[in-house]
Amino acid sequence: MAPPEDETRPAGHGHGHGHGHGHGHGHGHGHGHGHDETSWWTALRNRLRHVVTPHSHDSADRFDAALEASREGMRTLVWSFAVLFVTAIAQLVLVLLTGSVALLGDTIHNFADAMTAIPVGIAFLLGRRAATRRFTYGLGRAEDLAGLVVVLIIASSAALAGYEAVLRLLEPQPVRYLWVVAVAGVLGFIGNELVARWRIRVGRRIGSAALVADGLHARTDGFTSLAVVAGAGGMALGWPIADPIIGLLITAAILLVLRDAVAEVFGRLLDAVDPAAVELLERAAAATPGVVGAGQVRMRWIGHSLHAEVAIAVDPRLTVEQAHRLAHEVEHDLVHAVPRLTAAVVHTEPVTGADAAHGVLTHHR
Repeated sequence: MAPPEDETRPAGHGHGHGHGHGHGHGHGHGHGHGHDETSWWTALRNRLRHVVTPHSHDSADRFDAALEASREGMRTLVWSFAVLFVTAIAQLVLVLLTGSVALLGDTIHNFADAMTAIPVGIAFLLGRRAATRRFTYGLGRAEDLAGLVVVLIIASSAALAGYEAVLRLLEPQPVRYLWVVAVAGVLGFIGNELVARWRIRVGRRIGSAALVADGLHARTDGFTSLAVVAGAGGMALGWPIADPIIGLLITAAILLVLRDAVAEVFGRLLDAVDPAAVELLERAAAATPGVVGAGQVRMRWIGHSLHAEVAIAVDPRLTVEQAHRLAHEVEHDLVHAVPRLTAAVVHTEPVTGADAAHGVLTHHR
């Protein structure tokens, strides 16, 4: 059991603890060097700055922010699902009128795209659950699993588009009311592109890779709809082979979008973050008054929220309480400076003599 905190003991080596709060708790490495004569003023200034700041960053506030982001994601999914479902129903009516196999394939894509809202919606609902003793970070990473499902659906759409194009190439079929087919294709493109822009914009704003991938999938179906329009135009000009050839080209375009979705989702699964965010966090931590330097940054996405760990170098003469308060100040500044960051564990260590303390764990690495 660690000894109780001592007001006079130096905080030579700190560790972050708690749910979403990095606290610099000293563990008695090094020796006391007395008190900095200005430390009382620094502590008072930091306390006053925290008091006059009109917002807090405790666990409840972070949970509310994450919940609001999930609600925005859910609203996006519900409305985009409605738009795509209505689009697909309208196209299905036109399929029955024209007998177009290409339009049928596009309609299937739109139905499939609407269905991708289901796994992402389930992931958002799971992400709202509070952390437990078993799932100590909550279930936010269910979004990453939903992203995998979306990637599989995009891949299936590409396979179906290619299959339909090859089938039409091998077995040409007459199509009635070419102008109706073209109108249906334009309708499908507009519906998908609106949904794609909406999902991608909201997904990037709330940090959801699954919603971004879902938006990319909607865009692939928009490309497929354009293929229907181009094919109808080619057949109207007396080139029945134009439709399947353009369908193959669109399949290639879908595969390119699939590549982007795979990079987005698998990057998130492998804890990839924007290097610019890491640099921003380092600068923000180092700029906090009382911090000598910052490094050893680790960041990862959990759902659509960023979590971070950072080590800060401090004056070895700081007491445990002072280092603890400074860690809170650093976390406070980081939450403000880094977009989508909701939790930071701050590790404090003395600006000199830290290597000796780290040697205790060397044989475990």
